[in-house]
Amino acid sequence: MSKHTWVRYFTPGPVHRKLGLVCLGVGLQYGDLPDVGPRTLDHHVAVVVSSGRGWFRGGGGPVLDVVAPALLWLVPGAVHHYGPDPATGWDEAFVDFTGSAVAAYTELGYVQPERPVVPLSDATGPRTVVTRIARAARRGNPMLEVETSAAVHDLLVALRRARADMAPDGDPVLPALARDAFLPLSVAEHAARHGMTTAELRSAVRRAAGCSPKDYLLGIRLGRAKELLAATELPIAAVARRVGYDDPAYFSRLFTRRVGVAPVRFRDQQGRTAPGGWSDRPPEPGDPPVAEDAPRAPGAGGPG
Repeated sequence: MSKHTWVRYFTPGPVHRKLGLVCLGVGLQYGDLPDVGPRTLDHHVAVVVSSGRGWFRGGGGPVLDVVAPALLWLVPGAVHHYGPDPATGWDEAFVDFTGSAVAAYTELGYVQPERPVVPLSDATGPRTVVTRIARAARRGNPMLEVETSAAVHDLLVALRRARADMAPDGDPVLPALARDAFLPLSVAEHAARHGMTTAELRSAVRRAAGCSPKDYLLGIRLGRAKELLAATELPIAAVARRVGYDDPAYFSRLFTRRVGVAPVRFRDQQGRTAPGGWSDRPPEPGDPPVAEDAPRAPGAGGPG
């Protein structure tokens, strides 16, 4: 069986490393490829196997079957040894990356050092991002490091969406929580509404969104509060009630602590004065306007 290998490696400078994630290399390989390792690395690698099968062994652990589509996580300092089945070979794409942002992606569950082999539902999305990195890797590209850095972020999102053990948008409980986010309910009451214990809800939200139910709900509430502050003239107390807080003083303290400025100050910074005042019914977040529906500025002409 023939084999094919295309690989590029990069050495980002100190300024590019401040981006938080940097790409160190990209490769596209298929066929009867040689085994890799045993070895250790000082950076992360995501290996996407889109066809074929093979095996993986980490450290002194058991040999794990790899059946495409699948993801292999290679993490710094961990011994790994893997390769395709000689009878079938496999088609793989890999991206080497590092940076300070990896810790946050790991905490959020996008990078899973404890799961070296992750089944995927479909490798198309991740492979599309890897192809973007490969195209950006042309020699002489002045934006090489920035383009590939941005693509690593996209790759981690694509890999999260492609995981076979989760729906692309996370656990079904998330849309239900978002729908009920503005009700004055405790986390325990939210759990009861979904027939779950508090621990089960915490586990589901942590697995799907990488945060606690409290933080997930708070993000939705404060996001909507910002929209109301910027696009309406509703009093602060009314904004607080609309996003689930009966006590406007508590809402103001919470908003200030999390956002960094008080609600009144946020409105001063983000709001715009409109003749006759703003409507108190801004567009709903789930129904955004599209470009062709945007109102024209007075006197704006159409295409010639």
